[in-house]
Amino acid sequence: MIFQRSMAVSLLSLVGLAGCESIPLNAVTATQPNAATTASMITPMVEKRETLVATGYAVISVQNHKNPAQQRLLAIRASKLDAYRSLTEQVYGQQLDATTTVADMTVMSDTFRAKVEGVIYGAVLVSIAPVGDDTYETTLSLDQHVVRDLRSLYLNQLAARRR
Repeated sequence: MIFQRSMAVSLLSLVGLAGCESIPLNAVTATQPNAATTASMITPMVEKRETLVATGYAVISVQNHKNPAQQRLLAIRASKLDAYRSLTEQVYGQQLDATTTVADMTVMSDTFRAKVEGVIYGAVLVSIAPVGDDTYETTLSLDQHVVRDLRSLYLNQLAARRR
């Protein structure tokens, strides 16, 4: 009887161990992200289009100047910066932070913050045009080859920070 029990326990242990997998000795280093791993995570996000296009807008009347001509120039500049921000979002993405406060099962406050950070070079100014009576619209485009270069520089910078 004792022999049968010990035989049953041995068989169950053997069956349980048969499903186990050995862990390589370098498993700790394999889980640490490197530039190649990070690049493979971003690869699906690479656009299929040949160029990225971004449009920015700015209202003329809210520009902080009394001279109408200067307000127009400031609106053009602001719409161009908005277009660059939009390109940066497309190349690098956005960092979002959100906070929600709940009390008595009721949402008391809900806040979101978005942050965009990156470097854009090689953008082509497609157009700057007035839209309606009080708005300027700026359109920029960015070649896909430049996007790949920017992303690769970004990944190299991330890898350098981790060292």
